[in-house]
Amino acid sequence: MAGISRRDFLSKASLIAGSSYPAMIALGLLKSAPAEAFNLEGKGTGKHVVILGAGLAGMAAAYELKKLGYKCTILEARDRSGGRVWTVRNNTRETELDGSEQVAKLDEGLYFNAGAARIPHHHELSMHYCRELGVPLETYNNINEAGFIYNDGQGALANKRVRIREIHNDMRGYTNELLAKAVDQNALDLPMTTEDKETLIEYLRAEGELNPDKLYKGTSRRGYVVPPGAGDIAGKLADPFELMDIIKSGLIGPSFYNIGDYIFEQQMTMLQPVGGMDQISKAFERQVGKDIQFKSEVREIRKTTDGVRIVYADKGGNTKEVQGDYCICTIPLPVLSNITTDFSSAVQRAVDNVSYHQAGKIGLQFKRRFWEEDDHIYGGISRTNMDIHQIFYPSNDFLSKKGTLVGYYNFGDKAEKVGNLSLADREKLALKQGSKIHPQYIKEFESSFSLAWHKIRYSQGAFATYTTESRERYYPVLLQPDGPVHFAGEHTTYLTAWMAGAFESARRSVKNIHDRVMATQQAQVELKN
Repeated sequence: MAGISRRDFLSKASLIAGSSYPAMIALGLLKSAPAEAFNLEGKGTGKHVVILGAGLAGMAAAYELKKLGYKCTILEARDRSGGRVWTVRNNTRETELDGSEQVAKLDEGLYFNAGAARIPHHHELSMHYCRELGVPLETYNNINEAGFIYNDGQGALANKRVRIREIHNDMRGYTNELLAKAVDQNALDLPMTTEDKETLIEYLRAEGELNPDKLYKGTSRRGYVVPPGAGDIAGKLADPFELMDIIKSGLIGPSFYNIGDYIFEQQMTMLQPVGGMDQISKAFERQVGKDIQFKSEVREIRKTTDGVRIVYADKGGNTKEVQGDYCICTIPLPVLSNITTDFSSAVQRAVDNVSYHQAGKIGLQFKRRFWEEDDHIYGGISRTNMDIHQIFYPSNDFLSKKGTLVGYYNFGDKAEKVGNLSLADREKLALKQGSKIHPQYIKEFESSFSLAWHKIRYSQGAFATYTTESRERYYPVLLQPDGPVHFAGEHTTYLTAWMAGAFESARRSVKNIHDRVMATQQAQVELKN
């Protein structure tokens, strides 16, 4: 981008605004996504790999290894596959670390995704496996301007639900009005020609839909009091909120930053498997299910002179062990930290010191889909500064009679606070705070199922979160094998919290093991010769 002209910049900036991902690749600002092909030469026949965890990383690793002739044994502590790719359905059971037990009471066919819930269109490896394994996808409506924001606080617009589109377009209008005025009055210290300024002002007028005097007076973008219709119903526009009312009411505070509109991972189009996110793990299980030993809790990981020895407790509580040539460990680090191992000191420090983010969710089943029928919301998210933080609306089964929505999806301190409540109190909080946005909650509510990821036994956190220091100090250690033990999972990638991270890490571990086996085979051939 060095030496780009002002005119070229304006031209290319408009290109980025219109089509961000391909435009940034074209401009050399991003590298294109890795190719789907994973063609490794040679066979690992006769070699045994023990895989710890039947999440996506573990099953994807086994899937690729079996193509190359390896024998795989997958030890999974849970009674299901998928790990944090978890779809809650009727009769789903979970007991949290404090002993709180619950059983989901959802109508047949209804569900909610307790963990991973969306796939970015540019996560090509996730898309590849869905395509290869025959998992049909549908659009996930991540961004919906018809959703609400609700600020529990002070100000003329606080303590009432406000459509996202109203705030977004009012702020877009006011900020573009201010910038247009500044440019027009030569208040910006920019090396621009008169023609450049005119081009920029026209863009700002269009972006903010300003009137000819470069003033924002509200437009149809933010909605109508009376929508246009037939005959003489021309429609009546809603007046814009006053700029200072928006600011003083806290509606542009941190809880309402429209980050999801901008960040790379959440730019449209996003997708989801038809029928629940667990359709991906079920597809893998159909390929490698015979190699999975469920309810097998790993107790020890030991390196031997010619491989690994894994000690585990089976579903009956009996101590058993399995030996292999190599191990791929996908166990989340907070869980791995409490397993007896003979890892190197550097690896053990990394395992003990990489932090995991806290997150919580609650699924709520309602008698009718009032968010669609009454509020005209089809998918998307409403946001609030209350403890529930976000309400996620389903992007599937539109116009059905009943439905489930995610009544809260919170992080950090809020997730810890809410997650440490009793199950009954979590439900009460979700209904009390959610009913401020949707008064229909109490009348239409039927059942709930909640979870706090820091209290889920075999996860103990939602996803790895690195600081600059921990990424520099511990991350490189986890990328290297500790003797025969290789590490995989989203925590061994820069795609933490995403399924694509699990897939990328699986392929990296498979390649590393296969390279070692091929090198050994080649050395043996050369020795014979």
